[in-house]
Amino acid sequence: MKYAIGAAMLAGWIFFVVGSDLALADGSGDPTAVKTEDGKYFDKGGNPTYKIQSDGTVDWLTYSGYRRYHSECHVCHGPDGEGSTYAPALKDSLKTMSYSDFVNVVVNGRKNVTTATENVMPAFGANPNVMCYLDDIFVYLRARANEAVPRGRPPKHAPKPQSAETAEKSCLGQS
Repeated sequence: MKYAIGAAMLAGWIFFVVGSDLALADGSGDPTAVKTEDGKYFDKGGNPTYKIQSDGTVDWLTYSGYRRYHSECHVCHGPDGEGSTYAPALKDSLKTMSYSDFVNVVVNGRKNVTTATENVMPAFGANPNVMCYLDDIFVYLRARANEAVPRGRPPKHAPKPQSAETAEKSCLGQS
């Protein structure tokens, strides 16, 4: 039963993401956080963004995004968003890719075919290990794109907000 509820919530979220008019990111523009809500930071356009303290402490979403990226994305896209011979460097892609474009590609996948290559990004819209942490992954890659965090695991991070714990359990179908 809990998986059915989690799947229904995930399907509803996917419908919301695909069927809604998401705010556009600045691409390589100003990622400065101007608003915070339950431990999440947003830029002037309402897109998720990062917050790095002067001592190097990263916000929870950036840290979580690092962990989730390295559990799901780095196999193709390389460690720390640096790219590979198989897939592009997402730290470079996020310099010009809007939040809504990022979400669209992750949810629906993408196929780029030329006479010399065929690159396929599979759809991850039904994968809760990606979808439940999509903003986290975006925030981490955005921080990498703007060189706000170096390669490697962030050494210090803010504690996990209760709202993140609740959202994670709900999305994964855990009560």
